[in-house]
Amino acid sequence: MGFSRKQWIVAGAIVVLAAGGYYALQAMNGSGLPDGIASGNGRVEAVEIDISTKSPGRIREIFANEGSFVKAGDVLARMDTDQLESQYRQAKAQLRRAEIGIDTAQSLVTQRQAEHAAAEATVAQREAQLDAAQRRLARSRQLSESRTVSQQVLDDDRATAQGAEAAVGAAKAQLAATDAAIGAAKAQVVDAQASVEAAKAAIAAIEADLRDATLTAPKPGRVQYRVAQPGEVLSAGGRVLNLVDLSDVSMTFFLPTAQAGRVAIGADARIVLDAAPQYVIPAKVSFVADVAQFTPKTVETEEERQKLMFRVKAKIPQNLLQKYIQQVKTGLPGVAYVKLAPDAGWPKNLAETVK
Repeated sequence: MGFSRKQWIVAGAIVVLAAGGYYALQAMNGSGLPDGIASGNGRVEAVEIDISTKSPGRIREIFANEGSFVKAGDVLARMDTDQLESQYRQAKAQLRRAEIGIDTAQSLVTQRQAEHAAAEATVAQREAQLDAAQRRLARSRQLSESRTVSQQVLDDDRATAQGAEAAVGAAKAQLAATDAAIGAAKAQVVDAQASVEAAKAAIAAIEADLRDATLTAPKPGRVQYRVAQPGEVLSAGGRVLNLVDLSDVSMTFFLPTAQAGRVAIGADARIVLDAAPQYVIPAKVSFVADVAQFTPKTVETEEERQKLMFRVKAKIPQNLLQKYIQQVKTGLPGVAYVKLAPDAGWPKNLAETVK
């Protein structure tokens, strides 16, 4: 049966449309996206920070509740410090005692130095007496030879000289003892100074513990969990609160090898959340794993979980997070889109982003 002219025109139009559809599909990457754009399912994630105790102790107060927004430096909780304050007073008393010990030791050094000066004078005196006794003995010997003096006088002068010599030796021994006493007194000064430094170090350590007893937010964020309650006793490192850092929010998703190999750090990305598909969130690729892995259950379909994929992170700009911080929610599922080539164009539905 032959075709009419009208039927031939319709058939030609169908062929053209089919060809156009074929080439359009060829321009897509299999997921309805233009060539140069890839996508993957993921969830919004943020860095979690544990607010923990440095030292063991009892929680006195907690000022933040779950869901509360906090700024960097905000006081979140306080630990009981009664014992620390007692230790602080004791350390202060030890410091005062050590400072008094320095004064006492320095006074002792002064006393020993005075004794040393007196011992030096005694040595000089005894040496003068020895010199006089030796001269007298020498004269007595000369006179004894001429029998001008008696043997008794000579013996007495000899005994006097020997006594003076012994006195000089005793005085010098006393002088040496005062030298040793000065050394010991100076050592006591050094020991007392070390005690002062040790007391100051103990005070500084306790002051640091007292500061650490006040738990503050290291970064702005939202309290996710209240792990402990006032009155509970925690060990060192015990968690009190769990904070989500809302200045570092990203979506983790997975791409196959062929696409992950074309993703550059810093590449433009887009995030569309399942809960708010009308909003397109701009992002930048901040991480591409260098080792492939099986995708987690929470991210991909069962079919995709059988494949080895590369983990990719798309980070949301910090200024945008700050602007919409009250609306930021972690854990929300969505789709991340990323440019595989810098000159790739975004499709119309991804071109306009949240400002």
